[in-house]
Amino acid sequence: MQGNTLQGMRVAILVTDDFEQAELAEPKKALEQAGATTKIISPKPGQVQGMNHDVKADTFPVDMTLDQAKPGDFDAILLPGGAVNADALRMEPKAQDFVRQAESNGKPIAVICHGPWLLISAGLVKGKTMTSYYTIQDDIRNAGGQWVDQEMVRDGNWVSSRSPKDLPAFNKAMIELFSGSKVSSRQ
Repeated sequence: MQGNTLQGMRVAILVTDDFEQAELAEPKKALEQAGATTKIISPKPGQVQGMNHDVKADTFPVDMTLDQAKPGDFDAILLPGGAVNADALRMEPKAQDFVRQAESNGKPIAVICHGPWLLISAGLVKGKTMTSYYTIQDDIRNAGGQWVDQEMVRDGNWVSSRSPKDLPAFNKAMIELFSGSKVSSRQ
């Protein structure tokens, strides 16, 4: 994960308040160490609140709002989890549209924990094999996806993991996925 494997790549991190902090901070650091530029995109400007499970943690500055962000300006998407974050984000039409546009352009998506809820609400899970936090396995199956209990699953342009304990495998797979897509141009 060292070096400039992702030099020039722009990664959108979609979150709102009460995301699982480790699932944003650790992948963001791994992406930046690999040379990528990351942007935290949220429905609201200002700061977003991180959580360590059910305890408030740090706040992070929002780089741009969903109103300002254009999916075509990014090469890949990271969707951190946290039940409250993921449940709120899935109800944002602009967040749904953002991931739909990225998916229709074949851009890679890395998703962890409760993050798949946005992909489910956007209608993108049908036919995909993925993992997530175990409590949303029925949601993935009901949306037409196949859920498996593994630390990391790669299916096409998606990589998914279950929880913070899977972050080492998730970060490695995310960097590999994103570096393989670097040859594709921005849409």
